[in-house]
Amino acid sequence: MYVLELAGQDDAFAACEAESAAAGVDVVGAGLATARAVTDRLDGLAYTRRASELLGRTDPSVESAAALLRASTVDREGSVAVRAVDVRSTTGVDTQEAERRLGEVLVDRGFTVDLDDPDHELRALFAGPPESDGEPHEDTDEGGLDPDAGVCALGWLTHTADRGFGDRKPSDRPFFQPGSTDPLLARALVNIAGARPGATLLDPMCGTGGFLLEGALVGARVVGVDAQAKMVAGTRRNLRELVPEAPGAVCRGDATRLPLVDDAVDGAVVDVPYGRQSKIEADSLEALVGDALVELRRVAPRAVVVGDRSWAAAAREAGWTVERSFERRVHRSLARYVLVLERRD
Repeated sequence: MYVLELAGQDDAFAACEAESAAAGVDVVGAGLATARAVTDRLDGLAYTRRASELLGRTDPSVESAAALLRASTVDREGSVAVRAVDVRSTTGVDTQEAERRLGEVLVDRGFTVDLDDPDHELRALFAGPPESDGEPHEDTDEGGLDPDAGVCALGWLTHTADRGFGDRKPSDRPFFQPGSTDPLLARALVNIAGARPGATLLDPMCGTGGFLLEGALVGARVVGVDAQAKMVAGTRRNLRELVPEAPGAVCRGDATRLPLVDDAVDGAVVDVPYGRQSKIEADSLEALVGDALVELRRVAPRAVVVGDRSWAAAAREAGWTVERSFERRVHRSLARYVLVLERRD
């Protein structure tokens, strides 16, 4: 078992992305999730900061954490550093006291303390209860803990994600248009859509190619389509200059009549036109999105759809199963709705 430290404020969304690189993901506290197994794709996630091999879980108090560590089997030796975190300041735990008490337990076990370059790092993660998402959570803790009381998870650090790509700005690309999705969110969406080495990812309304860039950076073959020649040329330039080794193709085309054979791709992600920003009239936009969803279902078994409204009804009418839905607030007057769709043949 592993414990994942989630980034952002929407744990359900972060856990959904984590499922692209881990199995059995379950949110157990504010900013924390457990996973039965992880892969090296953790390094490409946008909303997972770290992963640790889980030693155990208990209630969020220093005394309980120390008791858990004393009772645990530790099959490591050498130097150690203890890092205690009050995740999102949700518990009020004295983290310095936690580090001191847990460090004393480990010294009694024969470890030496090295805060600068330890052989092992023990993370003590104290978190308040998870936000309610309307879904049941697995009670995997051997002590039958009350999820409403919060949790302390002890684990040996195994992965630290390189999230430096989140510092990039769409405006730094060779070709840029206002309204482009920021790289962190784009990376999460392509991961949820199934981007990974050996997979093919489609964006049928690719715009400036932000999704394709992130898909290529995690190793997927990318296919982009856009109705505007300007966008096709700009996306090709962005891919050529920023990910020159990326396999794939970008062409001009109609999202409702894609130049692809059935089941041509492994997943798709699309940011559909926004009603308030698009020149397309409401009736025409409804028809465009509906027809595009039908066409997407023909070529992909999985899709992630983003818009300024929920397109769930149109997705179901097109034959998709809505697996997940999220509402992500951009600012006071704009929210992004994210649908995760699966084709049930």
